[in-house]
Amino acid sequence: MTSRPPTLREKRRYVLVQIEPVGILLDQKELYFAVLEAVTSLWGDAAGAFVHPAVVAIEGSFAVIRCRRGTERELAIALSCITSCSGQRIVLHTVATSGTIESLRERMALMKISDNEDVQPVECAFKGHLCTVCKCTGQKIDVIEKGFKNTTRFFLTKEDLEN
Repeated sequence: MTSRPPTLREKRRYVLVQIEPVGILLDQKELYFAVLEAVTSLWGDAAGAFVHPAVVAIEGSFAVIRCRRGTERELAIALSCITSCSGQRIVLHTVATSGTIESLRERMALMKISDNEDVQPVECAFKGHLCTVCKCTGQKIDVIEKGFKNTTRFFLTKEDLEN
């Protein structure tokens, strides 16, 4: 079977989203079901079928989600409505939209480099517990409590750590 020429192919757009909190491992299929549910519950079945969302890749704290050209706005709005995936509380922040996955991968690499330069592994004490700072952006700080059985994730501000 021969491939279609570029003029007959369906035009697609790829949306780069950042998964918050950092460090959560998501299954690509579970994220697809969460995205599909958000799109269909917000826009309806007919519009959801027209958007045709698909999770292309999950790389670390980033995900690439595909949709039809012209429906990027509807997909981004639906992504902002997702609050959980496979029993874990998450937030998806839309970072960029592009016509190629390669340009989004370049952008991911640049964002990973800038994130690694900002944060060094730092241990701190919060409410008598030994914690590790896993991400620090602006005024928000994600902290993971160290423990053998349970690890607790705290979402703090810089003022909380200074006290």
